[in-house]
Amino acid sequence: ILTGVLRHYATILLASTPKKQELPAIRQQRSLIRGINLRNNADAISPTAFVARKNYMISAYKEGAYLKDPQNRGKAAANPMTDPAAMEGMMGMMKGNMAMMVPQTLIMGWINAFFAGYVIMKLPFPLTLRFKSMLQSGVATRDLDVRWVSSLSWYFLNLFGLQSVFIFILGNDNAANQMAQQLSQMNLGAGVNTFQPGQDPDKVFQSEVENLEVVEHQYILKGVEQRLLSSI
Repeated sequence: ILTGVLRHYATILLASTPKKQELPAIRQQRSLIRGINLRNNADAISPTAFVARKNYMISAYKEGAYLKDPQNRGKAAANPMTDPAAMEGMMGMMKGNMAMMVPQTLIMGWINAFFAGYVIMKLPFPLTLRFKSMLQSGVATRDLDVRWVSSLSWYFLNLFGLQSVFIFILGNDNAANQMAQQLSQMNLGAGVNTFQPGQDPDKVFQSEVENLEVVEHQYILKGVEQRLLSSI
């Protein structure tokens, strides 16, 4: 528990303050999300409204009306390694990984060095043989009762079983939550930073134009009166 709390505050100290995005960049991201939302929720609006929105978005995307840098349209994408914003995001991810991996590596090495091959506790309830590989890591014995737990297995059980304790102590949005931190790093920028470093925004818009053009609209309220009366 103490290690998780220390990792939480170390992550907070290492985290850099996010910079405020420029208005053209926000407009470029939100306009693409608007087209994606129109495509995903097309059935919730009437055919007339959908066609009007679809034609407007396709026309704006083809003309490059929402591009952050219209003068760079058609040019090769810049090297992401020369983008300060991309480098800052990569450094932030590396800091988070370091704060998460270094303590776990040290603790696991310490356990392997001093407690490898030891069993430390016996569970008070019976288990099947399928739990043997999970509860007796590092103990290669065939006749040992399944209820005995090795030191290395106990470490992993605590590592993934203390998430509710960390949530109770530090709150839901805490850096000690191992699984949540990994998921947040995997989905870094999803939905907010729609354009990845080195990606040409104009090509992304043109791809969304193709997606909008092939959408088949089926209004969910079409014939709702007849469906309602037939169910009575």
